[in-house]
Parts: sequence; structure tokens; C-alpha cells
Amino acid sequence: MKDRVLFCDKLTKSFGETIALNETSIELFTGEILAILGPSGCGKSTLLRAIAGFENIDLGDITINGETVSSKGTFTPAEKRRVGMVFQDYALFPHLTVEDNVAFGTKSSSKSDKSSLVWQMLKLVELDGMERRYPHELSGGQQQRVAVARTLAANPVTILLDEPFSNLDATMRTEIRNTVRQALQGRAVATIIVTHDREEAFTIADRVAVMNSGQIEQVDTPEKMYRTPVSKFVASMTGTANFMPATITSSRAVTELGKFQWVSPTNGIVEGDEVELLVRPDDFLVLPNPNASVKVTAREYRGDAMVLSAELGSGNIIQCRQGPYSDLPVGTSVDLVPSRSAPFVAF
Repeated sequence: MKDRVLFCDKLTKSFGETIALNETSIELFTGEILAILGPSGCGKSTLLRAIAGFENIDLGDITINGETVSSKGTFTPAEKRRVGMVFQDYALFPHLTVEDNVAFGTKSSSKSDKSSLVWQMLKLVELDGMERRYPHELSGGQQQRVAVARTLAANPVTILLDEPFSNLDATMRTEIRNTVRQALQGRAVATIIVTHDREEAFTIADRVAVMNSGQIEQVDTPEKMYRTPVSKFVASMTGTANFMPATITSSRAVTELGKFQWVSPTNGIVEGDEVELLVRPDDFLVLPNPNASVKVTAREYRGDAMVLSAELGSGNIIQCRQGPYSDLPVGTSVDLVPSRSAPFVAF
């Protein structure tokens, strides 16, 4: 079992009447990458700043490597926490070369040791050979990798990344994300990344924590988070979510599209309850049927997929993702046929 590097226990932080953290708890283990996913204003950046030592908490405890760094009456300053922070704007020194930026803050006493460490870090982020360049001579993605290399060179216990890829275009974001993940895994450093981008969270993290109004609603692997969210908020935060009304019987959820197996994330649903089933866009195949009551009302071409909006007889709309060559026009009567064998999640 991996060692626990970080433990935040029931953190509370308010700014006037606004509660940013509401008994927030989270833990991080050696070599793990944890993504905190949530909308703007949910408290995720405040949590990151509290861990880093840039923000004091009102209540709760923060423990790093078994040492309490924040609690009532205790506050270890940021520079003594061995926590590395990668900022959204990279915060590189414009007057220093790449080599000197990475070397800044390292503890190596000899020049040769420092040069060797810098070379290792730049190789890790695939920037070897660019030691003598200045930040203005680099692309945004390269600057981001320099910032990561500089943080790794300081040998922190944990690294915090605050919306690190938001300034990059989509293509570069994917490329840099993969490089950064490999670099972090190469050093086996425990990492927290804060983001509002589901794809970013799912592709870079071992576990994802969804945050809402200062609280963590669920922590899980990306796969489990997507397939079995514990709330409608988590379901919507982790992907396109349709919610279809249903009535619970002893063994099935009865809907206008038929009867389906169901599962409850909270075990609080009983026979006779009126619920909503989570339907993901890939859960149904769309097949033409001139006698069906379901109609295609909109088409959205996304290059690698065609997303169809299907209006049920009740007026409810279900978004269905089909292959990119789907040619069903608006107005087509269709059947929605389940494409999954797993039970539907009921709320």
C-alpha cells in the first residue's frame, strides 16, 4: 500500500459571508496524480492555496508527510512545506535562461551537481538542448514544461498545478499534458492538479475529486466517476448527462423507452419511487423506424461523432452520440435501442 503524503481533514475557510471550503477532506498518496475538478467558484483554488501555505484556514488540519502544517494555532510558511507550485501563468523569470530558471531554488551546492540536475529535469520534460534560451524565445507549451522542470528540480514532497494548461490551444494542450504526466510519473511525485476541464482531469489523473460549493462530492478513478457518479452534479460535471424519468419496481426501472436494470449510488431508493435515470450519449443506438414516436430534432457534427437530439413522446430530449457517418436527418422517426448491459444509475 502506498504511503499517504497529504491529508486535508475537514478544512473550513470563509471570505466574509462566502464559504470557500466547507469541511473539505482529501488525501494524496506517493506517486499519485489527483485532479480536483469543479466549476469556477467551487473552492478548488482556495484548497490548493491552503495546501501550499498561501492561505490560512479557519478550521481543520493539513498534514504533509506526517507533519501538521496548518491547524488551529499552527501555520508552517509556504517556503518550509516542500510543496512545489506551478502557476497558470508559469511565473518564469524573463531575464534568466531556461537553465537558470530551472536551477533557481535547487539545493545542490556544487555547480556540476546543479548542471547535472538541470539537464536531467529538462530531459524529463523533453526540453534538453534549450538550456540557453530565454522564456520569450519559447512557445507557451515549452514555457509550461520549464515551469514543471523548475518545480521538480526543487525535489518537493508534492506538486500543485493550478489550471496549468488553460492558456494553451487544444492540440498543444493534449501534447503537453502527456509530456507532463510522463515527467511526474518519472519522478513518482505526488501531484494535485486543479481544473474545470473534464477531459484534462480524466486523461492526466489516477483519481478525480469532484468539488461543489466548497465540498468534495466524490473521489474515484475516472472510469468509476463516469460510470457510477454519486449525484446528478457529479454526473453532469463528468460528461454529457441526460436524465430520464422512471418508476422503480422490484427489479426494473420503468421508463417510456422500456424497462431497465438500475442501481442506486446511495441505496436510498425503494420500490414505487419516482426517479431519474442517468443516460449517457453512448447508451442508446439510434435506428430509423417510421412508426416510432421518437424523433430526431437536431444534429451536431463534431468530426469524430454525430450527436443527435432525440425527442421522446413526453417531450424529453435525449442526446445520443453516433458514428460520424450517421445520416439520419432532422425529423426522422427512430427507435432508441440500449447499447449497454450495465444497469442505469438512478437518482
